[in-house]
Amino acid sequence: MVMLYPASPEAATRFLKFVNASPTPFHAVHNAAIRLEKAGFQKIREKDEWEKTVEPGGKYYFTRNQAALIAFTLPQKWKQGAGVSVVATHVDSPNLKIRPISKRTKSAYLQVGVETYGGGIWHSWLDRDLSIAGRIVVSEKTGGFKSKLIKIERPILRIPTLAIHLDRNVNENLKFNQETEFVPILGLIESQLNAPQAQSDSEDNKDDKPPTKGPKVASSIQENHHPALLALLAGELSIAPEEIHDFELSLYDTQPACLGGINNEFIYSSRMDNLVSSFCAVEAMAESVATQYFPSLEGNVNCIALFNHEEIGSVSTSGAESSLIPSLLNRLSPTPASLAQSISHSFLISADMGHALHPNYTAKHEEKHKPMMNGGIVIKTNAKQRYATDAISTFIVKQLVQRKGGKVQEFEARNDMPCGSTVGPMLSKIGIRTVDVGNAMLSMHSIRETAGSEDVQSAIDLFSAFFEGFKALDNELTVD
Repeated sequence: MVMLYPASPEAATRFLKFVNASPTPFHAVHNAAIRLEKAGFQKIREKDEWEKTVEPGGKYYFTRNQAALIAFTLPQKWKQGAGVSVVATHVDSPNLKIRPISKRTKSAYLQVGVETYGGGIWHSWLDRDLSIAGRIVVSEKTGGFKSKLIKIERPILRIPTLAIHLDRNVNENLKFNQETEFVPILGLIESQLNAPQAQSDSEDNKDDKPPTKGPKVASSIQENHHPALLALLAGELSIAPEEIHDFELSLYDTQPACLGGINNEFIYSSRMDNLVSSFCAVEAMAESVATQYFPSLEGNVNCIALFNHEEIGSVSTSGAESSLIPSLLNRLSPTPASLAQSISHSFLISADMGHALHPNYTAKHEEKHKPMMNGGIVIKTNAKQRYATDAISTFIVKQLVQRKGGKVQEFEARNDMPCGSTVGPMLSKIGIRTVDVGNAMLSMHSIRETAGSEDVQSAIDLFSAFFEGFKALDNELTVD
């Protein structure tokens, strides 16, 4: 007899709450910090001399620009020159970002100008119930300014497709211009609903032209966006529209993440690339400090790094190409000798989602490298170093997975297809041994992706085994 309500994997259920509360990198970092603080982690700031105050046995984290997070624990016998065991992920996903001047009007419609971010499957954003989230710089009653997070819960935007009656070949060849035919609709211009004659195209964008009355205050954004949009944002924060000075806002799908499949074997969600890996890293780190082994842990500093901007190359102050990891290594081991020793003892797991075999497109995978969802950790290899994996780092991951009774899968791209990449290769340039791994998924970069619900715990188990047992395993391995 089939169960009416199949059992839900507990780790996957917790992930749903995390991803639903994290529509942007800012929210993901914020929610990760909340989880770490509940586990006893202390927030430090990069601008402070924290290296003079951290202590062996301590638990710490810091953020950069609200968009990246580093957390680490120091072993009881920590000293300069100790290695760092890092799980590195990213918290950004392809999305649509609201432009600095977003006000658009056309044919009685209020529209919002957006810019594409990353390599999204953009047609999947059509006909979705969209809303807005991000951060807003606001005035405070004390006279200062503050960056506040915002998430509008209800659908307010939509990018409708053209009816098939007006595009008879749409099912054979769906194409649209991302600048002119991919502009979200916010609403209708009320004053024009009952107008006797429709505007001509030449009049459509009159609101987009610079105003002619009076000088504009340099810090004001009021003329750059629809008043209705600014009023909505202000109302959500219980402030006046004039108190909004700037923002970074993205569109997101309001349909919540959920479990699916006949036995709840799948997760259906936005942003699983790469919030699954980020969630698992945070959970493993938070859980590690409550284990029996933590008070007696020796060897490496355990660390997680949640980066921004991986989807566009990682070159930013909060991306993997930034100073975040080098700065951490330098501050923990400030002399040239201790830094070199630390790097030689360190190891980095670059965790990003991988491509599961698609039953309708099996030829897209190399014949012997066909990862499946819920099949365990995927080890990603590429001879051209699009992934940083080598025999040594593969060996270490397999040993760690085995200790938790897990499974591993191998992925390598076909010779006649390009291979993607992630943060692993760029971080390996520091000199840290690196492996690229991930969970298998379908529809990567769609607004609605599919992943395995059992794989969430598999990733947590790998990272937990890494924090607990890497140093002892490394001591048994002779390479150089």
